[in-house]
Amino acid sequence: MDRHQAPKAIAKARIDRVERLKRWMLGSAMFIGGALAASAVLSDSHETIIETHAYSTFGTYKYDADFSHLDYVNPEAPKGGEISIWFQGTFDSFNPYATGKGRSGVLATIGYERILTSTADDASASYCLLCTTMEYPENEDWVVFNLRQDITFSDGTPLTAHDLVFSHKLLLEQGTPSYADYVSPRIESAEALDDYTVKFVFADGYPRTDMITLVGSTPGWSKKWYEETGARLDESRLEISPGSGPYILDSFDINRQIIYKRNPDYWGNDLPINIGRNNFDSIRVEYFSDSNAAFEAFKTGEYTFRQESSSLVWATGYDFPALENGWVQKVELPDGSLPSASGFTFNLQRDKFADRRVRQALALMYNFTWTNDTLQYGLFQQRESFWQNSDLEARGVPEGRELELLQSVSDLIDPEVLTEEVTVPHTSGDSQLDRRNLRRALALMEEAGWVADDAGQLRKDGEIFDLEFLASSPTLDRIINPYIENLKRLGINASYNRIDPAQFTNRERSFDWDMTLNSYSNGLEESIGLSQRYGTEAVGDVFNPASFGSEAVDKLIEEVVNAETYEDMAAGVRAIDRLMRRELFMIPVWYLGNHWVAYYDMYEYPDELPPYSLGHIDFWWYNAEKAEALRAAGAFK
Repeated sequence: MDRHQAPKAIAKARIDRVERLKRWMLGSAMFIGGALAASAVLSDSHETIIETHAYSTFGTYKYDADFSHLDYVNPEAPKGGEISIWFQGTFDSFNPYATGKGRSGVLATIGYERILTSTADDASASYCLLCTTMEYPENEDWVVFNLRQDITFSDGTPLTAHDLVFSHKLLLEQGTPSYADYVSPRIESAEALDDYTVKFVFADGYPRTDMITLVGSTPGWSKKWYEETGARLDESRLEISPGSGPYILDSFDINRQIIYKRNPDYWGNDLPINIGRNNFDSIRVEYFSDSNAAFEAFKTGEYTFRQESSSLVWATGYDFPALENGWVQKVELPDGSLPSASGFTFNLQRDKFADRRVRQALALMYNFTWTNDTLQYGLFQQRESFWQNSDLEARGVPEGRELELLQSVSDLIDPEVLTEEVTVPHTSGDSQLDRRNLRRALALMEEAGWVADDAGQLRKDGEIFDLEFLASSPTLDRIINPYIENLKRLGINASYNRIDPAQFTNRERSFDWDMTLNSYSNGLEESIGLSQRYGTEAVGDVFNPASFGSEAVDKLIEEVVNAETYEDMAAGVRAIDRLMRRELFMIPVWYLGNHWVAYYDMYEYPDELPPYSLGHIDFWWYNAEKAEALRAAGAFK
């Protein structure tokens, strides 16, 4: 299928802009089948103009323009009640876009909406939210978003095309530098054609793949508010700018609590994409400095929904009275989303990690098998790929299109990549220290010039190999300490330093660390976002914690961005996955294929959950009768 021929979407031509606006203002659009459509003719510039309610890079989406609600919601879900969750750490800001300043409060973006939105059961498409339709030529040189005319900010002022142009420019001027560096040269202009029509024109010489999705992710911020207050996007602040979303900030107590409430005047309540969603009157976030204290608070009902992350607590901690009384439900729910690419991450800005053999040796000292069986109750699986359990995961020996792509960068990579099976995490024995792996690691360190002195300390040019593992969560202590012990047996002067969350954030952002447990967020379809995470231009950026960069990967990213079919895109990502796994800039750890959830039995959810979201603050709902029964029984503190 041609990537521009979205299923059930028919190209709609415009004679000229005046006629298009006239028909739009008169509301004469007609829905046919799955998309807004009319007979296709050529415009004055001989371009076929496509108008649709949804966009997909490779031309597939699930929901027609006339859908009544998302398949995974309960359209009859009642509104009301409160859901309360917890978070460990601190906050001193409500501006999550100032990535270099302050610690933003949890859910600080909940009040903002974007032009396009995604769903939890369709990984391929973006759907109109702030717009009714979008229009673009087949070559995708530009896109026009036809905005809804009833959108209001939480202060009652209208959201218009002028706000979106302002938001786009604000992101480029004051947002994350890596975003501006990448986006600025690719977007020639952003223009409000009138109050409710915004047009983005893309620059010549750059691929069009994913550009519509990129500009469609522009958030709606109030130009009026920013101009009147003088606030900046790159500053830490506790004041929240007006948003158009379903929730607004109600109250907060620094480092203790945040409450968001449902906006009673939310403009989008009746949109099909919102039916059965945004069901809670309020969302309360309780902050704790210690995970143990947080769990004790849950037992007494201080907060009422808990997504568990500790295998120790999940396996041994749920034996308290509220659970035994049936007040609390403990369930495992399916999770079909892509596992986070998490692992023990090397700071490649440190010269001591430049040699791949050193990284291999340190990776050999982590024993997943023993850690999982002994410390994590055998509940996890070992992560191998950056795109684990998906079509984008590299497997076996490269072949077909993936092999062709690797051959195109053969002068930049180890030739063994072309003939050997993909690198997978090493296997370990049942003991904490696998002596076979220790011998291999010692040999690798010696090859890299690190030789043990009389005391067993590894030295190079007289310098001891020092390594600090930095963390902020006490739940990691029992996982990291055995790894530190193994590194010491290797001859590394290793230490584990757990600091408070605010210090950790500052040191992490300034790359003042050797190793941390970190992660990369990937997708089931990839494009230009790969550059911000794995491109050489992202070295030293917060979205690339390892500061990884590779000329070969850069070239393969270009292939992914220029891919005309899903198959070509997937082959390119698999080639990238193969190269990055071989580079071992991150020691892959574990992943869990489901959600561990405990909650007071007053929350309900649809029978069939979507694959890509748990959705507890999105499409779960509150049962008032059950809540009253629990309250009467003394379930809450």
